[in-house]
Amino acid sequence: MSSPLAGQIALVTGGSRSIGRETALALAAQGADVVITYRTNVDAASATVRDLIALGVRAEAIAVDLTGTAQLGHLVTEFRRVLTTWGREDFDILVNNAGILRLVTFDRVTEDDLDANFLTNYKSVFFLVQRLMPHLRDGGRIVNLGSGTARIAFQPLVSYGPIKAAIQSLTLYLAAFLGPRRITVNAVAPGGLDGDFNAPLFAVRPEAKDFIAQHTAVGRIGVPRDVAGVITFLCSPQAAFVSGAIVNVDGGYHL
Repeated sequence: MSSPLAGQIALVTGGSRSIGRETALALAAQGADVVITYRTNVDAASATVRDLIALGVRAEAIAVDLTGTAQLGHLVTEFRRVLTTWGREDFDILVNNAGILRLVTFDRVTEDDLDANFLTNYKSVFFLVQRLMPHLRDGGRIVNLGSGTARIAFQPLVSYGPIKAAIQSLTLYLAAFLGPRRITVNAVAPGGLDGDFNAPLFAVRPEAKDFIAQHTAVGRIGVPRDVAGVITFLCSPQAAFVSGAIVNVDGGYHL
């Protein structure tokens, strides 16, 4: 089996479930050793680590709350400890996947809703890249998680979509800044997916699954594995000349 990422090390935030888990597994299947982060679900994180190791790679999980910057120092320290244990001082791939979702329409958004989205979905990403940048090897890869709601207004995600638009804009700035080091920075923008991240949405709007499928060019709703495949490509040697791209992974939703 081809292992184009053999010898590389990836950090996938929020890697114990949904897109993060599928991405960690896809990277491992290509030969990368993987460190995932998780917030509280130790059982899910442990299961993911076991599944990664079963693919023949090294894997560890780090518990961290990525609400803002308070625990970034802990994450960087623990990640560097893992790197040392694995005989490396640097790493190759960063996937900024961790995020939260608040369902509320504009007239009901509170400061807490907006702050929670900003702290987790933007601020922690911004400063995690800043802190890990010295440890990311030249020629490395960064992939950020954007969203289709950055360009398509879906009212219950008014506190989420605009912040994902900011992440997609940040992706362009990072690509320009890190380009001289041959580090590529891209983002994926998933459409509505049938996964546990969107479970709260589908619990409130069960008809949303059919609506998404009916308005998607390929006639189905997406799953986390669809997004993981694109992320893995962006981390591959074949994508060395792709940087500053926002890749819509939505099956042609609302073309």
